[in-house]
Amino acid sequence: MTPYPRYLPVVGRILIAAIFLLGGFGKITAPAMTQGYIAAAGLPLPAIAYAIAVIVELGGGILLVLGYQTRLVALVLAVFCVATAFGFHNNFADQNQMINFMKNIAMTGGLLQVVAFGAGAFSLDNRRLSARQSVTATSSTAKA
Repeated sequence: MTPYPRYLPVVGRILIAAIFLLGGFGKITAPAMTQGYIAAAGLPLPAIAYAIAVIVELGGGILLVLGYQTRLVALVLAVFCVATAFGFHNNFADQNQMINFMKNIAMTGGLLQVVAFGAGAFSLDNRRLSARQSVTATSSTAKA
């Protein structure tokens, strides 16, 4: 028996993914504004950075919800959070920027928990693992 209800990891993944899904969708609906914000932050190649952000946020958010390649996806999103914290929220004299910086760092912490502990019971990762173990057990029984 696990020390937590089996559904908590999927709820956690959905809650973490929500900000990425909303952010990615927002970027798609306002590409010029997003690229302008990237350029104003002094980052190079705003169009490429925009495309990477959309792919990471939407793709990562969807994969996190599904629990597919969860540890890798969570690691990529954690790196993305740290990069955006330092790239966009580095004016610590501005309290709003400091709050956004800390929000990104807190999200990184949550994502690193997912990296450490995995997707949980309700995930495609767990389903693949169960299927693999079933095949291995069947193969072992057949050989005996």
